Amino acid sequence: MEDVEAKTVGGLMIRIDRDLCVGFGDCVTEADEAFALDDSGVVCFADPDSVDRDRLLRACGICPVDALTVIDESGSQLVP
Repeated sequence: MEDVEAKTVGGLMIRIDRDLCVGFGDCVTEADEAFALDDSGVVCFADPDSVDRDRLLRACGICPVDALTVIDESGSQLVP
């Protein structure tokens, strides 16, 4: 069973594939207001609404294992 968390932020659908995440934390380093690592060392949402769109996209795009996916309002995948 796939362990996925998703949230719409400013028209962007942000999807975390918790099965892919290995806890590098690059997304947290880029936008610690948006993401955090939970007790098991896997990324989860903090307050992504507090981060501007460009920074949120950078934080998602920096994931080395593509655990973060971003889809825009038109359904186009922006990240990865």
